Amino acid sequence: MLIAMFMAVLDVAVVNVALPTIHTELHATGAGLQLSVSGYTITYAVLIVTGARLGDLWGHGRMFRAGLALFTLASLACGLAPNIGALIAFRGLQGVGAAAMVPQVLSIIQRTFNGPARLRATSMYTAVIAGGAAVGQVVGGLLVSANLFGSTWRPAFLVNVPVGLAALVISRRVLPKDKGEPGRGLDPAGVAVLTPTVLFFVLPLVLGHDEHWPLWGWVLLAASVIGVAGFVAVESRLGRRGGTPIIPGRTLRLPGFSLSIALMFVVMAAMTGGFFAMTLHLQGALGFSALDAGLAGAPAAGAIFVVSMRWRKLPPRYYPWLVVSGFVIVALSSFALAGVLHTGTTGGLARWILQAVNGMGLGLAYSPLLGTMLARIPITDAADASGVISTTAQISQVVGIATFGTLFLNLLAQAHVHASAHAITVVMLITGIVALLGGALATRLAKVQ
Repeated sequence: MLIAMFMAVLDVAVVNVALPTIHTELHATGAGLQLSVSGYTITYAVLIVTGARLGDLWGHGRMFRAGLALFTLASLACGLAPNIGALIAFRGLQGVGAAAMVPQVLSIIQRTFNGPARLRATSMYTAVIAGGAAVGQVVGGLLVSANLFGSTWRPAFLVNVPVGLAALVISRRVLPKDKGEPGRGLDPAGVAVLTPTVLFFVLPLVLGHDEHWPLWGWVLLAASVIGVAGFVAVESRLGRRGGTPIIPGRTLRLPGFSLSIALMFVVMAAMTGGFFAMTLHLQGALGFSALDAGLAGAPAAGAIFVVSMRWRKLPPRYYPWLVVSGFVIVALSSFALAGVLHTGTTGGLARWILQAVNGMGLGLAYSPLLGTMLARIPITDAADASGVISTTAQISQVVGIATFGTLFLNLLAQAHVHASAHAITVVMLITGIVALLGGALATRLAKVQ
């Protein structure tokens, strides 16, 4: 399950370093390149909650395999796409497959494991989510630079095919043969309101900068706020009538759940936004190749993975304060990175060390947060909580890239090293401030627990 989920998380970031070669080979416009990235992100974010509920209805193992099969087939189609229009369409199909597949992972973990085994499984789950974005940069750089058989960017998608096929074969043997839960409805009214609400929120953030923030983008953002209010009203009414809302109020009222979701949003937005801005700086101003830019994220990726796997060795009473310390470490390392990069140099060894420290902080802020949150979720709410968590993780990445990426590009008034150094310095300083605010919020969570 985690291997399949890793592919889905990876595909959010792996394409970024391949964009220059896609632009050259497919003669893509800027809007076409943006849609080749966002087509996946948008469909993934919009449909995750629905995918979680469908798993409840039809069986989590069955939905996982269906989503994995679609994701694998779409990856093959992406790798063989003859033009940018086809690539955009197949990326959207990839997002549909991921939305069907990913929510089932957490649901199956919650229903299959108990006690220390569940904590170990959720640690691995958080390692995949937290590390996937960083590893995506590395893998993308390696695959594009390798230029296997002269295929340039295509292996970034085709690599999913053998892995997906192997996972499909194995999943038929090892996943539970559940058939869904009787009495659980799809909540069509909730889906009908939530789907456009998420779309209205995500679409302007993804396309806003390239389209120079047009009026329609602001109209959609305003509509998404109205949509949230309408969704709350629809779900509350359904709950009072004894129905099964797609996001039950009792899930959001679990001790510390809403606060944990808010913190998860902050750390994922800061992580993906910071990585994105750093990649733009290294490739755009410092002349890093796709491989070098990808490898630049390796220290952070390694640190995130190690921390995500080892934090549970500490006594449980320390878990909430690990989250606080993680945010503080992210803030301090971000401030230090701003100091190292402001001169316009690569930062050398200091940048590598600070990125590793930053990754350690991100791992501490994220993994214990999600692990302790999952431990408090009843099995009956596993699918609904999975949908909320997965949606938050996806939207936070969109928001992080949109806000930090837009900030970086707006500050980059001139395409030279010192302008880029100024831009990345400001981004790192703001990342540090956001992390400090997250740490202050995390102290409230520690007191709740």
